[in-house]
Amino acid sequence: MSTARNEVSIREPGEEGSQAVNACRKVVGLVPAPEMPTEMAEQAIDELPELLANYVDDRLSWEVQLIVDPLIGAAEASSDIIGSILEYKRDQKWDYAICITDLPIFKDRRFVIAETSTVHGLALISLPAFGISAIRRRLSEAILQLVNELHHGSSEEDRARQEQRTQQSDKVHKSLRGKGARQLLGRHLYEKLFPVRRITLPGEGESFDVRFIADSKINGNLRIMAGMVRANRPWTIFPAFKRVIAVAFATGAYGLVFPTLWQLSANYGRPRLILLMGVAMVAMIAWIIIAHTLWESMKNARSPRLVRLYNTVTVLTLSAGVVFYYGILLGLFCFTVLVFIPANMLEAQLGHAVSLFDYTTLAWLVTSVATIAGALGAGLEDEETVRNATYGYRQRRRNQEANKH
Repeated sequence: MSTARNEVSIREPGEEGSQAVNACRKVVGLVPAPEMPTEMAEQAIDELPELLANYVDDRLSWEVQLIVDPLIGAAEASSDIIGSILEYKRDQKWDYAICITDLPIFKDRRFVIAETSTVHGLALISLPAFGISAIRRRLSEAILQLVNELHHGSSEEDRARQEQRTQQSDKVHKSLRGKGARQLLGRHLYEKLFPVRRITLPGEGESFDVRFIADSKINGNLRIMAGMVRANRPWTIFPAFKRVIAVAFATGAYGLVFPTLWQLSANYGRPRLILLMGVAMVAMIAWIIIAHTLWESMKNARSPRLVRLYNTVTVLTLSAGVVFYYGILLGLFCFTVLVFIPANMLEAQLGHAVSLFDYTTLAWLVTSVATIAGALGAGLEDEETVRNATYGYRQRRRNQEANKH
């Protein structure tokens, strides 16, 4: 598989006066993983040059380039990808390079949100650490803060000068005005609920010199899991499982021909219907995991904690997808029973006048039965289709690497 490089560059200077521009120009390279990291980076890239000039250093002209990298690897440690990012930085003649990954980084019993290396002029952002909402805004703010760290280094004087200029500028977005270079990741309500801490690392023997971590273990875990589930895009399960839905709907529709299900729906209480729904969903999730080997083994794992995290995220991703799948089927069967089952026939079988509640209960029961049939159909689905529907790009790469061992 060859390296696919998709480069987007903006704010190219003209030929006239190019030497003067190059002398006071800084180039920032973004290297996102495919899918969600690339989507977020592409949405943020247009506004970054102006923000960098107004927020980091207004004496310079800023250029931002983007290269999508599918082959950095499914690294469990941030240090594993430094070599690849440094190669990009050298080849593209960037001043600073920022890698954006959708895998979690776990160090010293804390999840890492971002890291910077002033010596190498590079930074790493773990996108799942941003959670599930306002990802593009958080990514833009993180890039500004990290470039600020790389550009000013230990020079508090330069940083203070630019902060003063930022506060006075009418070009800076009001959400950034009045905030210090080290406050961007901790000023919103979300960051107060899920606090972020900046720590300085010892220079000797460390690849990175500044690290931003999720300060709370419990909140950090919730934040990471939510972000990873979002990166896996559980909403893609429904269109990917078209054949499964067809099998489930055909099974349920066929069952409606026989009055047995009608009578069962009238005699089942709500607790039994809820239990049957839960069993059907769990059966579908479990069978998909077993049939397509989505459960990651702890054997030979570099980090058992991360393996447990990946397995938990797999279950949560499938759970979200199956709940959506169940809701769609329920809606289809509600429409079906209302259209195709005459009220007088249903009354004759149940022995009492029927209402909308009776139709809804019947659709609920049929949906649960059809979901169990759909679980068997999901086991027959193409394995690549299942993995594409349940995993984000980086986790698919990592899972492939894990299955080789």
